[in-house]
Amino acid sequence: MPGLTYARTGTLASRRASVLPRLFAFTDPQRTADPLAFAARLPAGTGLIYRHFGGDDLKALAAPLAKLARRQDLALFIAADPQLALQVEADGVHWPERHLGGVRRWRLKAPHLLVTASAHTPAALRRASALADGVFLSPVFASNSASAGAPLGIIRASSMARQVATPVLALGGVALSDLAALQVRGFYGAGAVDAFSAA
Repeated sequence: MPGLTYARTGTLASRRASVLPRLFAFTDPQRTADPLAFAARLPAGTGLIYRHFGGDDLKALAAPLAKLARRQDLALFIAADPQLALQVEADGVHWPERHLGGVRRWRLKAPHLLVTASAHTPAALRRASALADGVFLSPVFASNSASAGAPLGIIRASSMARQVATPVLALGGVALSDLAALQVRGFYGAGAVDAFSAA
């Protein structure tokens, strides 16, 4: 899987060195009409974070998504559902900020799974960086997501990203063309929903 290997320090110092994609695609039940078709268009080496939000019909797509991801060399992360991630042999789990309390317990149960988390404030970013292999900081730009708040703005967001050692990825209103500029400003990479749909 393309990416940058980095050495972890701090509370998870014993965890193996991890490799994360620099670019992640997020699914969204309202904005991703066909997750399988969406994933099939992604280039090799992309991370895919599958968000089913508890829908049984969407949960059932996790297994075929995992098979597709293996064929296309995608890194599949299941959002907020480590049991499903284990069941379909995904690469990792993505934890929303509100679910960070469950990360330590699941890292003990499934230490082989990679972990990403979301953060929206400096305090949450520091907490997530001590638990995860990579943290999505959002919203960096104005976003179409119904749950997105006011954008942090590139200057504030990049300053926050440089305050932690864990790789930080920009999320929220990110265009694929923004990736190089974001990396110059201290971001490891980025995640997006609409940018991939448009592409």
